[in-house]
Amino acid sequence: MTHSNSDPSSENLHRFRLRPLSALEASGKAVLVRSDLNVPLSGGAVADDYRILSSLPTINELRDQGAIVAVCSHLGRPRGEVIPELSMMGVAAKLAEVGRFTVTAVSATAGEAVQAAVGNAAPGDVLVLENTRFDPRETSNDLDFAAELAKPFDAFVLDAFGTAHRAHASTVGVTNFLPSYAGTLLQAEISALGSLLKEPDRPYAVVLGGAKVSDKLKVMEALLPLVDHMIIGGGMCFTALAAQGHEIGASLVETDMIGTVRELLASEDGHKIVLPTDIIVAPSFAEHAVPTVVAASAIPPEQMGLDIGPESAAAFSALIRASASVFWNGPMGVFEWESFRLGTLAVANSLAESDGFTVVGGGDSVAAIRLFGLDTAVSHVSTGGGAGLKLLEGEALPGLAALRVGEE
Repeated sequence: MTHSNSDPSSENLHRFRLRPLSALEASGKAVLVRSDLNVPLSGGAVADDYRILSSLPTINELRDQGAIVAVCSHLGRPRGEVIPELSMMGVAAKLAEVGRFTVTAVSATAGEAVQAAVGNAAPGDVLVLENTRFDPRETSNDLDFAAELAKPFDAFVLDAFGTAHRAHASTVGVTNFLPSYAGTLLQAEISALGSLLKEPDRPYAVVLGGAKVSDKLKVMEALLPLVDHMIIGGGMCFTALAAQGHEIGASLVETDMIGTVRELLASEDGHKIVLPTDIIVAPSFAEHAVPTVVAASAIPPEQMGLDIGPESAAAFSALIRASASVFWNGPMGVFEWESFRLGTLAVANSLAESDGFTVVGGGDSVAAIRLFGLDTAVSHVSTGGGAGLKLLEGEALPGLAALRVGEE
């Protein structure tokens, strides 16, 4: 499905100004690219290569221009320690496989080993450096470490939207030492999400799910005045149902958020919030627990909600299909289990069938839409969950600020 709004050209960047990759004359230069290769692992192998695939356009553009490309990224949360299971070497092998080019894995992030690898590389070569977070100075944005990262290179490209909200040495610090540019993926992310911030086509619907209201409260408060419908499912809907005074049984609830959600529901725009009218419940949090459909207002004490019900799925889908702009972040239930997949699949299908501009963000939502084979049927699949939410909340992202992103 083709959507004109998904073009990441400068006129679609709305509120933002970037120094684009096209402004970099990369031929003969050594370029450090901060990608987001923080992929899920299973048994030491890459379990999902979506972020690796998403990094390829920028890498290939630089290769085609005759640059030496050194890719750096974090993987997991090693917290400044060298943890072999979180080495980038396996990711480097997967990048070589999906990119169909030779990749040299360098067992260091900075220093003499990297300088030697860059010095021995030829135009078009690709290097993958070791996990940036193996060095404790990365997350503190230590400028000495940033200078070490930058030393062998002529330019820097930030393509890791998923970490653009982190003021780290490899996302922000290096921009003090190198001419810095926005990669192709970063520009596409800013274009897609930026179009939801400034004059989106209407009706405009936001679909939020996942476990906790507390994770989404800021984006709810920021977007509620802007949207026509705010559809709430997933575990977070039970806090909202409790705020309405309904029985939620043994369902997940954030009791300390009930008052805040009650105020949001009672606010001037609270009528835009759409909650489930029926719920699929089970007696335990287990894949093969027996599912039952009950009214959202009367969940039995011994049951817990694990998905929205069929009536809610149909209503949510109708609103989505009738919308000209849709942003989805968070599943409607435990979609990994077939018995509790109905709501998430319905949302995914309705986005895929939509003629509007559709954006999917957040790790679980992206995993779901890929599981269903529908990721190519939406306008934009975002690689940045937390970063995307913060952008929509109106927060300045340090990585973008370092690239001199500004408002028009």
